[in-house]
Amino acid sequence: MDEATNQQRGLFESERSFRLLVEAVAEYALFMLDPSGRVTSWNIGAQRIKGYQPAEILGQHFSRFYTETDRANGKPVRALMIAEQQGRFEDEGWRVRKDGTFFWASVVIDPIRENGKLVGFVKITRDITERREAQLRLEQMQQQLAESQKLDALGQLTGGVAHDFNNLLMVISGSVHFLKKSAGNDPNVLRAISAIETASKRGAALTSQLLTFARRQSVNPQPIDLTDRIGAVREVLETGVGSAVMLAFDVEKNVWPVVVDISEFETAMVNLVINARDAMPTGGTIKIDVRNVSLTDAPNAGDHVAIRVEDSGIGIAPDVLSKIFDPFFTTKPVGKGTGLGLSQVHGFAHQAGGTVRVESVLGKGTAVTILLPRDKARPQTKRRETVATGGSGTVLLVEDNPEVASVSASLLEQLGYTVRRASDAESALCEIERDGVDLVFSDIVMPGMDGLKLARRLKEIRPHLPILLATGYSDAAASVRGDFPILRKPYEIHELSQAIAKLAR
Repeated sequence: MDEATNQQRGLFESERSFRLLVEAVAEYALFMLDPSGRVTSWNIGAQRIKGYQPAEILGQHFSRFYTETDRANGKPVRALMIAEQQGRFEDEGWRVRKDGTFFWASVVIDPIRENGKLVGFVKITRDITERREAQLRLEQMQQQLAESQKLDALGQLTGGVAHDFNNLLMVISGSVHFLKKSAGNDPNVLRAISAIETASKRGAALTSQLLTFARRQSVNPQPIDLTDRIGAVREVLETGVGSAVMLAFDVEKNVWPVVVDISEFETAMVNLVINARDAMPTGGTIKIDVRNVSLTDAPNAGDHVAIRVEDSGIGIAPDVLSKIFDPFFTTKPVGKGTGLGLSQVHGFAHQAGGTVRVESVLGKGTAVTILLPRDKARPQTKRRETVATGGSGTVLLVEDNPEVASVSASLLEQLGYTVRRASDAESALCEIERDGVDLVFSDIVMPGMDGLKLARRLKEIRPHLPILLATGYSDAAASVRGDFPILRKPYEIHELSQAIAKLAR
């Protein structure tokens, strides 16, 4: 056998081995195209990934693997042109199997030349759908983490400012009560006092919304029947939306009880409905749907009640959707909104152990769903509170802020109490040793021993001594868990009177 024959046989064996190797690769679609893009070879990997038998695809144009949109845009032809001109084409994108299903493909096309002339292309395709989905999940988790960190940072900033701001409002609102009693009948003075009082209440409401967003508000959670609560707030909601908007309620029978702060729940409902109304400038219908749902996705897996508020308004742009819970962010005109409505909804839902989800399509409307965890306890019936009209006895007022202490002492004296003051916990303990104290009213945030630690110390030495705590904001208040009643700053005289009356029961 001559040398030429041996070389020919060796070449044949080499080509045969290479062909068998290519045909046996199952993880990659390896196939050849002629210069016009028609399939000339087909391996087992291509058969597995794309679904075609060799007889079905050989001689067919490779553009059939692309989506209709890509074909219409000339993407297959452009891919071959780039491969020919630049020596390689690489891409990722959707491709279509024989059965019409889509997969995410990594594609490489290389030109094949003989003596400088283009004779075809080799195309390698890999199904990386699972890898892409994993990457998208990772990116989503990273985005959620970044969003959580951003909201937490905003919450910390909010909480830090709120304590001092509420003390300022306490001084203003308490002074207004004194001025109202001594103003006489001068209409100009009365108007000025009314304006100050209105501004003070507005400031208190804004701070409360900020603290709820930050999940740092002192709340009074209790089991409630949502059917009853929505029925109670329905008239307020219908009045708020006006005549051009209709409210449609669909509340499932036997809705599970949830544990929430009633005031914060009602505020959240009002905020959602008002936002929905503003999204429909020409009117429409707001649907409020309440359903029992069982979630399987972490971290909110379990039984929940879903409260969905849906409008048919202008919708929210995708680039805006991620910002809607940010405090003070609003798309409304100046003077039409504070940007705190959805922040309060977000804070309320998470503080109650649930979450909030938003779906929106431009031009078609928005749906906001609050998900609240189911409570197995029996809902409590809200009691009618009585207001004490006067009081007697000695109150030890513990407050480190002199202005707030003066205002609080004035309110207590107007209620009929004798007031002894202490500026810190150590001074308060000394006053207790003197006896004659019937009630301790202490701020929580103080230098040294805070009000909560003081209250626990007093319970050790005077177990039956009534103790009322006050705060504008405090992390420590979250650990009270019903051990001591808490009065939120700024408070008015009737709220102080009610809080003291409860202690006497």
